[in-house]
Amino acid sequence: MSRAQDKTKIPVLPEEQEQIQHFEDIYNQYQERIRKYIAVKTNSAVADDLTQQAFLKAMENFHLFKHNSSIFTWLFKIAQNIVKNEYRSRSRNKKKVHEVIDFQSQSISLDIVKNVDIRLDISAALAQLNELDQQIISLRFFVDCTLLDISQIIGMPESAVKNRLYRALNKLKIALKEWGDITIMSIKELISIVDKNEASTKHDGMNKVYHDLFEELKSNVERILTTYRHRPSQKITIEIYPDLSTFHQAIGEPDAPNWFMGTYEHNKIRIVSPLNPGPEHTYQSVLRNTISLFTMWLVKDINPLAPKWLTHGLGGHESKQMSQEYIKYSTSEAIRNKAVPSFQALTNDTWEFEKIGGYGFSHLIVEFLLHSYSSDELNKFIRDATDFHGAFQVSEAELHVMWVQYLESRLC
Repeated sequence: MSRAQDKTKIPVLPEEQEQIQHFEDIYNQYQERIRKYIAVKTNSAVADDLTQQAFLKAMENFHLFKHNSSIFTWLFKIAQNIVKNEYRSRSRNKKKVHEVIDFQSQSISLDIVKNVDIRLDISAALAQLNELDQQIISLRFFVDCTLLDISQIIGMPESAVKNRLYRALNKLKIALKEWGDITIMSIKELISIVDKNEASTKHDGMNKVYHDLFEELKSNVERILTTYRHRPSQKITIEIYPDLSTFHQAIGEPDAPNWFMGTYEHNKIRIVSPLNPGPEHTYQSVLRNTISLFTMWLVKDINPLAPKWLTHGLGGHESKQMSQEYIKYSTSEAIRNKAVPSFQALTNDTWEFEKIGGYGFSHLIVEFLLHSYSSDELNKFIRDATDFHGAFQVSEAELHVMWVQYLESRLC
């Protein structure tokens, strides 16, 4: 009988099983953050192996954890030692020690200037700072450490860490003009907001709308631009109309339903004021709908021929505003009756689009594509929405059959 077979007969005591489960939970919670740190300090090629080494070491020594610091800080110090050993090994073998690969062109919001995000090439930017400042910025923005975590890791009071971080970020701000590989993306430079209520002067309510709308955009626009790999070709204007009637008149649809409170055309997004959204919307839903409209505009900026189902589906996906109840209500009967509209039918640019469940079905097409394909394939299709085979390796008819099967399984 082999040693391995003998080992399988050794019972695992309940307390040991509990400890193993506890450590698995710790691993699941902290593995990605530890890996990010190791990738920053070494390179992505060895990060996975070194991360496994760090957690094996931690598991072997888990009984030594004294709970006098956070579990993350304890794990981090083990990872630091693993990295130091890697440095020594590379030094002996005369290999390059520091290669930042995973975080090239990482985008972070530094809040140095209001409504400004800074996009920087980390390998170039951090090289301008001393080692301690590099470590603090890396821990804060790329490993998602709190100031308290950083304080415990580097052995510096939390207040001192905060001051050091602030000074380091200001060094980046001062150096921005000198670094050719760093660009600034200002929401206010990309998007302007115009109050179309010409009968009134600006008041506290509209000041709040401006502030909240910019915050909503700041939280989402950079992510959306990155997702769809596109920078707008022109500046966008968001026009805010005082009420639904004025908005409907302005867009030439005086008889539009109450739920219709926003649209886009050319480089303009038009919305009703969140202060007076009508009976079917709220202040917050108007703000969120602006994210949907921005996404739809961006897709059209990428490809002016993108079909309505694609623009509206992606807009709904990014704003996450469409309820499952509405989707089910507007689509389930057609799915059960095997009357799912074709992709061509979902390009209808009249009010019939809503009557055939166009908004719900558009959302479900995008849900299906994201479930079945990668973002690379979806981005390829956005740029040529007639080339189904080039993006998805199936014809339009075959993709529709696959989508219908997905919808039918979703009903089960």
